[in-house]
Amino acid sequence: MARSTRPVVHYMATRPDGTVPPTTPHLAAYYSGLGETIPTVNFAVHIGETVDHPSPGERWYTDKPFSYFHMYTRPGEILERLEERWPVRLWEVEPLGETGNWGNDFAPYWLMSHQVRVVREVEAWRAFGHRGAQVLAVLAQLPDLAQQWAEEWAADPEGTRRTYKAWETQVDDTRALTSWAYWRARYSRREAGLQTANQLAGDAAAPAATAAGADPHTVALIQLRARCLVAGQLMFDRIRTGEYEQSIRGLLLGAGLDTPAPVPA
Repeated sequence: MARSTRPVVHYMATRPDGTVPPTTPHLAAYYSGLGETIPTVNFAVHIGETVDHPSPGERWYTDKPFSYFHMYTRPGEILERLEERWPVRLWEVEPLGETGNWGNDFAPYWLMSHQVRVVREVEAWRAFGHRGAQVLAVLAQLPDLAQQWAEEWAADPEGTRRTYKAWETQVDDTRALTSWAYWRARYSRREAGLQTANQLAGDAAAPAATAAGADPHTVALIQLRARCLVAGQLMFDRIRTGEYEQSIRGLLLGAGLDTPAPVPA
C-alpha cells in the first residue's frame, strides 16, 4: 500500500499592513537613504489572486532590495530575514512559473519565484513553528509574570537571590538555553522562531520588572527566566526523552524557582 504524502505548503510573512518586506533589508535601507521607493505588493488586497513581482531581479540573485518572492515550507524559519521580525502577518501562497533556490542546505525549505497566488491568510503564530500558539500565550503573560517575580524578589531579597543563583548556575552549567534549546530549534527548523521569541521575551519582561522596582541585576535575571520560559515552551516537544532531558526542560520552565511556570497545552 502506497504511503500518502503530505502536500507541501509554502508560506510568506508580510508587514502588519499586508505588504511584502524587501528580500534584502540592508539594500532597502541603502536605496531608501538615496530617496528611492522600494516596490512591494500588498497581499491583503490580493487574496485568491495571482500576483506578479513588480520589479523582478535576476534569477535568483539578491541584486535588488526586493528581488523575488521568498517562500518557506518550514514556517519556524520565516522570521529570519525580515526587517522587523514581529509583528507579522502570515500567508499561504502557491509559487507559479519558474522557481528556484540558492542550492545550499536551506534548499529544501526555501523557494523563490517571480509570481505567486495568494491562497489565504493563516494564523501568525505559525511563524514560530507548530508550538507558536503556546509561545504567544506565554509572551502575553510575561509582563504580569515579570512584575510578580520582581515583587517576590523585593519581599525576600536574600532568599530569592540564592534561589535564582542556584537556578542560573544550573542553566549555565547544562547550557539549557544556549545548547539544548538552540540545537533542538535548529534541527527542527525553528531557529528564527526561537531567536525572535527570546528577544520578545526579554523586551516584555524588562519594563515590567523595572516598573516594579527591580534593580538592573534583578531585571537581567528576570529576563533570563523569561527567555528560558519561552524557549521551554517552543521546544517542549523536542526536549523530553529521558530523565536528564526532562531536567533540562524543567530548568527552562523555571524548575527550582518559586512561581510555577504555565503548563503547556
